[in-house]
Amino acid sequence: MSDFTHINEKNNPKMVNVSDKKITKRTAIAKATMFLGTEIISQFTNDELITKKGPVFQTAIIAGIQGVKKTSDIIPMCHPLLINGVDIDISVVDDLHIEVTCKVTIEGKTGVEMEALTGASATCLTIYDMCKAISQDMIIKEVKLIEKTGGKSDIKK
Repeated sequence: MSDFTHINEKNNPKMVNVSDKKITKRTAIAKATMFLGTEIISQFTNDELITKKGPVFQTAIIAGIQGVKKTSDIIPMCHPLLINGVDIDISVVDDLHIEVTCKVTIEGKTGVEMEALTGASATCLTIYDMCKAISQDMIIKEVKLIEKTGGKSDIKK
């Protein structure tokens, strides 16, 4: 018998059955750290960079929200969820790096960790896409879950 919930008794993939779980309020917060470098960050005015493609952070936040909503379309074993809220924040932390924080909230039978991680990732990927004409030295350094509430256990890192 496998310890993985997504593997059945024949060792084949399955989607976890959540029909017997109770509906609870669930949240997840993911954080991504991204190296932009001084060449890009020096062009920011009031914590925003306007390019020919538009405002970078505002566009990236919208892309991150779309990523949250589409998580079950790209991660095979994720359940489609009715998302109650998404809040994405982007901060310039020094002259080289930014941090993206994505908080997702639902009332449901399964958690939203993957949605928060996908939202943070999509936000960073959009920043990369919008800034690559300035520099392609950007690095999405780390994407991690920093908090989860609801369900069987809470996590705070």
